[in-house]
Amino acid sequence: MTSETAMETATKDSREQEMRQFISFTIGAEEYGVDIMEIREIKGWTPATPLPNVPRHIRGVINLRGAVVPVFDLRMRFSGIMTEPSAHHVVMVVSMKERIMGVLVDAVADILTVAVTDVQPLPEFEHRNDAQFLSGLVNMDGRMVALLDLETLLLTDTMAQTAA
Repeated sequence: MTSETAMETATKDSREQEMRQFISFTIGAEEYGVDIMEIREIKGWTPATPLPNVPRHIRGVINLRGAVVPVFDLRMRFSGIMTEPSAHHVVMVVSMKERIMGVLVDAVADILTVAVTDVQPLPEFEHRNDAQFLSGLVNMDGRMVALLDLETLLLTDTMAQTAA
């Protein structure tokens, strides 16, 4: 095998084994993952200042080093049950299209390194609107982790709120 052919094969193999990293977190018994590149920081829960006339899953805003950051309660968004935050809850601060937003979750679980080829497509859902916010599933040590498309979820909610 020539060195050129070997290099082409190595390049092809590396593309086939492209890896992505996700931060996994829990909401109740469910585990989700988001692309690590979307996370700006993770901070402990601090009470949010409520805002009038916003959807119930928007907890309010927090002050993050002078920036006003809206906080989304994913448990409320997905199940309709309000999170009762404690010292164990965290806010994942994400950056989307030059906007900063907070996402309230129960706990951050792990950093997952996943081959792109291991991300499985979602099964077909007939009556599950929240499935549009999932980008795939990954099996990690026997547990299924749902991968969230935070950009679609948060920006769709923000645009709907602005239009209302």
